[in-house]
Amino acid sequence: MSPAWFRSNPAYGYGLAICAWLTAFCVRLALADWFPPGFPYLTFFPAVVVAAYFAGLWPSVLTAVLSGLTAWWFWIGAPGFDWSTATGLALAFYAFVIAVDIFFIVGMNSATDNLRREVARNAALAESRDLLLKEVQHRVSNNIQVVSALLRLEAGMSKDPAARRALSDASARTAMIANVQRSLLDADGAAAPFDDLARRLVCDALNAAGRTDVAVVVEEARHALTADEATPVVLILLECVNNALEHAFPDRPGRIHVRLYEQGAERRLEVRDDGAGPPPGFDPAKGRSLGLRIVLGLTDQLHGRFSIVDAAPGALCVLSYPKPAAH
Repeated sequence: MSPAWFRSNPAYGYGLAICAWLTAFCVRLALADWFPPGFPYLTFFPAVVVAAYFAGLWPSVLTAVLSGLTAWWFWIGAPGFDWSTATGLALAFYAFVIAVDIFFIVGMNSATDNLRREVARNAALAESRDLLLKEVQHRVSNNIQVVSALLRLEAGMSKDPAARRALSDASARTAMIANVQRSLLDADGAAAPFDDLARRLVCDALNAAGRTDVAVVVEEARHALTADEATPVVLILLECVNNALEHAFPDRPGRIHVRLYEQGAERRLEVRDDGAGPPPGFDPAKGRSLGLRIVLGLTDQLHGRFSIVDAAPGALCVLSYPKPAAH
């Protein structure tokens, strides 16, 4: 039985107190011939401690009173209630020691109970917070999906090819953001392993583009991305993949290799393809495409650097940014 059970059932608590006193009395009586004079309370102190720990304040007081009276009658002074000065000192010593024991044990139990309740309260608050965060993320993802659907609808109704293409691109990118947001739900909004996110979202991007002829390899990288870090990193990855699909091998099979690793105080994302490669002297900062402008904006958000270099064959996109402080 746990201490909380005895304290929540007073009848059982007082029953335990009486049982502890009776046990101590029987043991003291059985060992009376073995004990030298001057140890009237030897078996009663543990009884009071047990009652205080399991049953609480008042049952332990009952055990202490019964134990004190029993010791006084049988083993202190002359048989019966002796009223000598020595007996008074012995009883005063007993009362002091028992009061100190009960005070500390009951106080310790009270502090433990308060701590247990606080831990349970904090756990409940943490669970509520996580549920609320998941619900918020779910609603944000749904709202972004609605925006993507509206953009796709506008693209379908537009008669201007340029406007239709721009709206379709915007719809695809907002759908990417919604997918990233939804993928973070499994991480409780705190952290998500990069390789799990990358494989799932790159697979979605290839399916959306209808490219079954492109193989994407994502190296194992169990680095936990924070919620603030994951969205820009994965969006940059998807822009690099889409750029490779469009420019590196628009009409032939290809292979894309994705790697995320740490180098000193930085994290580096590398996306390598085996396509045609960038034109000589290509500088992403001078690029005019919307995709590159988005990548550079997300790179600034991470306080990082982005480059595209000739990998001979193909192109190598490199994102470098400081590791989050929590890591």
